[in-house]
Amino acid sequence: MKVFVVNCGSSSLKFQLIDSETEAVLAKGLCERIGIEGSQLVYSPAGKDKITTVSPMPDHKEAIRLVLAALTDAENGVVKSLDEIGAVGHRIVHGGEKFASATVITEDVLKAIEEVSELAPLHNPANLIGIRACQSLMPTTPMVAVFDTAFHQTMPEKAYLYAIPHEYYDKYKLRRYGFHGTSHSYVSKRCADIMGQPYENLRLIVCHLGNGGSVSAVQNGKCVDTSMGLTPLEGLVMGTRAGDIDAAILEFIAHKEGKNIDEIMTILNKKSGMLGLSGVSSDSRDIEDGYNKGDKLCVQTMEVYTYRVAKYIGAYVAAMNGVDAICFTAGIGENSAKIRSMVCEYLGYLGVQLDEEANHKRGEEIMISTADSKTKVYVIPTNEELAIARETVALVK
Repeated sequence: MKVFVVNCGSSSLKFQLIDSETEAVLAKGLCERIGIEGSQLVYSPAGKDKITTVSPMPDHKEAIRLVLAALTDAENGVVKSLDEIGAVGHRIVHGGEKFASATVITEDVLKAIEEVSELAPLHNPANLIGIRACQSLMPTTPMVAVFDTAFHQTMPEKAYLYAIPHEYYDKYKLRRYGFHGTSHSYVSKRCADIMGQPYENLRLIVCHLGNGGSVSAVQNGKCVDTSMGLTPLEGLVMGTRAGDIDAAILEFIAHKEGKNIDEIMTILNKKSGMLGLSGVSSDSRDIEDGYNKGDKLCVQTMEVYTYRVAKYIGAYVAAMNGVDAICFTAGIGENSAKIRSMVCEYLGYLGVQLDEEANHKRGEEIMISTADSKTKVYVIPTNEELAIARETVALVK
C-alpha cells in the first residue's frame, strides 16, 4: 500500500509518499508560504533532482492539489493515478485525553480534534484544514489521525498532574501531555530492535533534540514521563523557547516592562531559549560556532542547554530506578557530537563511556558508547513520517 503522509502547519505543508511494503520514500516535499505571497512547492521524487515550483497557494486545499498533481505528473510523478494511494496519514499535534492512539478519521474524530484545539491553537486548526483539503480531493481514500500526544498518554497521574487547584484539571484538563510522541515511539522501539531485546523489558531514555526538544522515559514499552507539558513550552532549553522557568518571572517582567500576558508569552516562546541566552541565534550550529571561538554568551548557552538535558536524564533514571540505554535523535541529537559529548560528561554515575570516533559521525544509526560502557548510548535518526505510515496501515489494512 502507498501511504500519503501529511503534516500541515499554519502556512506550510510537509509530505511524503511511502510504499508501506518496502518502506521506501517514493517522493517527499514541502509547500511553503501558504496564504502568503511567494508560495512555492519543493518536490523531490525518488532518484530525481529536486523540483521547485513557484505558484500561488491561497489555502491548503490548493497546496494539496498542487502536491497531488506533482505526484501524478506524467514526467516526474511517482504514481499513475490517485487510486494507487491507499490511505492518508495526518500528523495531529494535540489529541488531549481523547486520543491515546492513532484513529481512523470520522466526523466525530474531527469534532473531537476541534474541541481540544484551544490546547494547541497554532497547530490543530492547521491540521484540520489539511484533513478537510485532502477529504475534498480524495473523498474515497481512508484517512488516519496520528497524534503527537498519544504516545505519552500512558503516563501515570503522578507524572502528568500539576500542583495547581484540582478544579483546573477537572474543568479544563490542564495537565502534562507531552509532544514529539511519534518520534519518541519510533526511536525507543528502534532502540529495542538494535539491542535485540524485548521492548517490554527495557528502560529507555530518548532525547529528541532539535529546535524544539524533549526527553522521554520509556519503561516496559510505555512512556512514564516526558519533559514537555500542557504545551511545547515546558522542559528543555530550546531554540527560542525558555523551557522550565519560575512562573513568578512572568509577573516580574510584566510589572517592570509594562507588558501584558500575550507579550510575555511571545517572549517565552519566540525570544528566549538559545536565542535569548546567546543574543546570537536560535540555531544550535551558530551557538556551537560561537562556543568554539570562545564567545562568552555562546559558551554559557551551550552549558545551560546541555546541563538541562543531563538533569532530565538524571530525573528519568530515578523515575525508572535505572536505565538500559539512552538515545539521541532529531536535528541536534543526530548531528552535534559536541552537545552529545557535553551531555554525556554528566553521566559517569551511569558508567557511560563514549567512543569518540563513533560519536563524531553525523546522522548515522550508531552506538556511540564503548563496548564496555555499563549504559549504552545510541544515535538513532528519527523517522516520524515512517512511524505515521506504519500506524496508518495498521488501521486501514
